[in-house]
Amino acid sequence: MNNAPANSPGLAAPRPPGEGWRAGPQPGAGWSRNRWLAIVALAFAVHVVLVFLFGEKKPAVPRAVTNVPLLTLANEADELLALNDPTLFALPHQRDFAAAGWLNIQTNPPPDFRYTEPPRWLPLSADGLGAAFGRLMPANSLVNPPLDFKPAPMLITPATPMEPALPPTSTMQIEGELAPRQLPAPISLTNWPFADVLSPCVVQVLVDAAGNVVSTVVLKSSDYKDADDKALELARTLRFKPAASLTIGQVTFNWHTVPPVNETNR
Repeated sequence: MNNAPANSPGLAAPRPPGEGWRAGPQPGAGWSRNRWLAIVALAFAVHVVLVFLFGEKKPAVPRAVTNVPLLTLANEADELLALNDPTLFALPHQRDFAAAGWLNIQTNPPPDFRYTEPPRWLPLSADGLGAAFGRLMPANSLVNPPLDFKPAPMLITPATPMEPALPPTSTMQIEGELAPRQLPAPISLTNWPFADVLSPCVVQVLVDAAGNVVSTVVLKSSDYKDADDKALELARTLRFKPAASLTIGQVTFNWHTVPPVNETNR
């Protein structure tokens, strides 16, 4: 134990604890990340080189497949499949004991009644060639009429009418269902004084069973009111033969006009 004083001559001053000591490894200090990546890349490259150097270059040959079950389609001649048919013993079957008899039925072909003979050609007569054409030509000969460029005029005498175009007096015509029920006595009509021709006036009448006119209506006017009123007045005075029921018909008045008296005196 050194008990010398600290300030005595010839002695070195004592060092503080820890000064001059070598520092040990720091905790967590090691290889860096770049060093680790370089080592991994080197190992991978060496591995690839070894694979290419010592690897086999032969292609892989597949092994032969053996002892594998195979599936095949059964045909109709398989007896095991025929046993699964429910109609094998219930209905006639083509593979039962009677099939050899009813499937092989002997048929007799019908006899052939067709009869053929060699063709018999008709003889050709040279005299008859063109005979039909010779009979046709005389019957259809064309007659050439003479060329008359200026025919004579044909004079025709106009025919004189035997009766006038219009009746000389006024007339009355009964039509429809009243045609069978004629008037007991004919009625004479006088001419109508008018300066022009009048159209026929058609009056519809309703006649009862006794023959009396019940109703009158003008169906077609003569374009002259006085003539229509006269036609209605005459139609109401008509008396027909009796019948079993009501009858409807038409009475047509064809007025024959004459010049009025006033115009003739002028």
